[in-house]
Amino acid sequence: MSLSTLAAAAALAAQPAPVVPVTATQTPAATAALDATVPVTSGPLPSAPATPASSEAAPSSSAPVAPAAGTDVAAPSPAAPDPAAPATAAGGNTPPPPPVQGNEIVVSGHSKPPPQDPMQAVNLKSYEVVQKVDDKFVAPLARGYQKALPSPVRAGLRHFLSNLTEPVVALNFLLQLKPGKAAETVGRFAINSTIGVGGLIDVAKAKPFNLPYRRNGLAWTLGYYGVGPGPYLFLPLVGPTSLRDVIGLTIDRALLPAAVGKPLTNPAYVVASNVIKSLDDRVQTDAELRQMRESDDPYGSYRKAYLAQRQAEIDHLRGRDKKPVPAPVAPAPATVAPPAAEPTPAPVAAAVPSPPPAPTFVSNPVVQPLPEKR
Repeated sequence: MSLSTLAAAAALAAQPAPVVPVTATQTPAATAALDATVPVTSGPLPSAPATPASSEAAPSSSAPVAPAAGTDVAAPSPAAPDPAAPATAAGGNTPPPPPVQGNEIVVSGHSKPPPQDPMQAVNLKSYEVVQKVDDKFVAPLARGYQKALPSPVRAGLRHFLSNLTEPVVALNFLLQLKPGKAAETVGRFAINSTIGVGGLIDVAKAKPFNLPYRRNGLAWTLGYYGVGPGPYLFLPLVGPTSLRDVIGLTIDRALLPAAVGKPLTNPAYVVASNVIKSLDDRVQTDAELRQMRESDDPYGSYRKAYLAQRQAEIDHLRGRDKKPVPAPVAPAPATVAPPAAEPTPAPVAAAVPSPPPAPTFVSNPVVQPLPEKR
């Protein structure tokens, strides 16, 4: 080989290899690889200088390949949306995910009334009406009654009306198989009706008789033999009561007028006695009513106090009073004697069960008057 041929071959080898442009007529495999590596933008594609066709400069399968200048590259078709991915807003921002509920329990609906008060919705309406009437009419009249009549006169009227219930009380003690209590009630009625000037003065409760007033009636007798109170009721002109008490006390109220007749059946006497009793009861229970109204649940306080009081009276008839536990007394140290100047503490007497308190009514119970407070 001549020297000229060798020189031509060396010059040819020193020249760079020609760049092969990427065109749209490439094979489907090359086009798919280009679609997977070339990012698509909204603007024109940038141009890149040609790269030498050497093995060292060849791009890897994961690196993006820049097309040559002037090359037309078709944009890839959009991929199908992922159903698991969150929806994108119109402005390109992804909306925040919904709050996670976690272990929260959402309960909706109306709560059920308590078992002892199935007519709670109706009773609440009656309670609201009674309170408005009491604020506007009953309470002002009761305060006027208290100012107009001195305390001895009001006490005499109260004793007179309570004395008229004694025959019914004695009858129910007989129905409860308590002849001793019935005999005491009859004696009390006889003493107050004679010495007590028709019951205006309660002579029987003082010495030497010591015969206190005891409340009793058909409702007590029914409860004594196991009849439940039934649904709780809050009635106008009656206040808190129950189905058993309404039936029993209504019969009690009608017994004596039916047996005696006039003047107990005279409309003037019936209206006057009920008005006086209502006003006197309102005066006597004013402090309790104020305390209940200031509670968080006034209606529930009325119901709880009434039902507890009635159950306490039934338990008292059955002899099931809850006796209070006496307060414990700390024993004196055995080794150290108390100083001589220090007085010896008196022994602590056992607590005596107190009689059940008088029930609280919003207004006068028409079917049964309240006893006096002892």
